[in-house]
Amino acid sequence: MTGMAYRGLTIVALVAAMMPGLAFADALGLAQSGSGGLEVESDNGIEWRRNEQILIARGNAVATRGTSKINADELRALYRDKDGNTEIYRIEAEGSVVLSSDTDVARGDDAVYDLEQSVVVLTGKDLSYQTPTETLTAEDSLEYWELDRMAVARGNALAMAGERRLRGSVLTARFEAGPNGENELHRIDGYGDVSIRTATEFVVGDEGTYDAKTGIVTLTGSVKITRGDNQLNGDRAVVDLNTGVSRLTSNANGTSGGSSRVRGLLVPDKEENTAPGSPGNGN
Repeated sequence: MTGMAYRGLTIVALVAAMMPGLAFADALGLAQSGSGGLEVESDNGIEWRRNEQILIARGNAVATRGTSKINADELRALYRDKDGNTEIYRIEAEGSVVLSSDTDVARGDDAVYDLEQSVVVLTGKDLSYQTPTETLTAEDSLEYWELDRMAVARGNALAMAGERRLRGSVLTARFEAGPNGENELHRIDGYGDVSIRTATEFVVGDEGTYDAKTGIVTLTGSVKITRGDNQLNGDRAVVDLNTGVSRLTSNANGTSGGSSRVRGLLVPDKEENTAPGSPGNGN
């Protein structure tokens, strides 16, 4: 017999034996959250394929461990024998995937969860990772690395915190453990067409780093600062999001492909051109 189907059941004891307890603080993620086993539930039954070593939960399926859980239309838990014990090493989730803890939520259409590496990769539409204060979105994929406390957004990635917006082809958000083990944003690294918008300026560069503690963004490589019709070009910009002040610099010796001077294009105010006595006003 290749498998057995169980309807309306919760597989607790079996899966608990597959996931031995680990002494980690409860942060987002099934691999390191809590110290108990992995509990799997579903509305439409759980299929146990012993020969293939797979558990399949269908219909509002959820796997829970500690304060973290993953919800999906269907969950597949792949397990194996290791050193005389049975362990789950991979979870595949399909349809309306939500990975959550008490504080953080990651969403996607599908997900592959490598429990050995403590890494989950979400794909599909409307990819997002939310903390109580920040939101990270992407178009191609969204990764969460539990051990590193790191989220990686790929494809037109956007990080939002209040009115602050940081964009890039790839954004890597790095977190630190908070007082209760929760994730607190430390910094965001951006790669490829990185941009930040303030109340008065739009700043773009090849790469950038946002320091969440100081509120300072540093952009490097072909940097441009645009304010209205005015534009400044250089090699490095430091933007203080608390004060709205931007400072543009260049490579002093023109190394690393950068220029030796800061360049700017300043467009006179149109109202000044039409003031009384100015050329072209007919006076």
